[in-house]
Amino acid sequence: MKLFRTAHRTSITITSLAILTLSTSSFAQDDGAASVLQRYGNLNIERTGPTIDAELGRKYLRRGNTYSNLERFEEAVDEYRKAVSADPNLADAIRNLANTYYLERFDEAKPLLARFIRLQTTTTAALIAAVTTLGELERSDGNYAASIAFDLRAIELDSDNDSQVHIMANTYNNAGEADKAITVYQKAIEVMPGNAFFDRSLGRILEQESRIQEALQAYESAAAKNPDSDFYSNLVESTRSRL
Repeated sequence: MKLFRTAHRTSITITSLAILTLSTSSFAQDDGAASVLQRYGNLNIERTGPTIDAELGRKYLRRGNTYSNLERFEEAVDEYRKAVSADPNLADAIRNLANTYYLERFDEAKPLLARFIRLQTTTTAALIAAVTTLGELERSDGNYAASIAFDLRAIELDSDNDSQVHIMANTYNNAGEADKAITVYQKAIEVMPGNAFFDRSLGRILEQESRIQEALQAYESAAAKNPDSDFYSNLVESTRSRL
């Protein structure tokens, strides 16, 4: 499974080490910070306007990153949660908190990944990683009704990644979700139209589902993309003979 850990982690510097050796009193919240966190500690609360403290959020984000660089992950989680509590739209804090939970607390990572995805307005490596990872997590939990939407979006966002397509489709097909496997290959063919093996794989599942005419069309499409392939031309002829 692809690890959803993106580029917030930097090499540890002497400055970072110095920060962590300060007394705990230097990390104490000032009155304003304590007030925000006491009143709005629930990460699920949607807030706007004066209840958001963006500067405070960034301060806790920096602290969380320092702890994470030192692999002091429980302390990083505490700082990232404070950052999101202070500014629930601080995408980097949401992403980094999800990254940390992903190490072993998958169920807590999933809503944060979904939240991070909703905040994105452009396609970035972090967005692709979040969508792909959330699809993987939902698939691993057997939540196929939820995972399929993220998987289809992951195919669109990462159009050069043909290996993930086969993993998705095989997982669905092996779980008795052939319709979702078919949908995955259909999306992959739309996004990567030159890949004849997608057509062949789609045809295999259609044939498995006794949809022979549709399977033949998929095989014909594969043969058209690879006209010099005896394998595909023989597949077309053998399928036709059974109709």
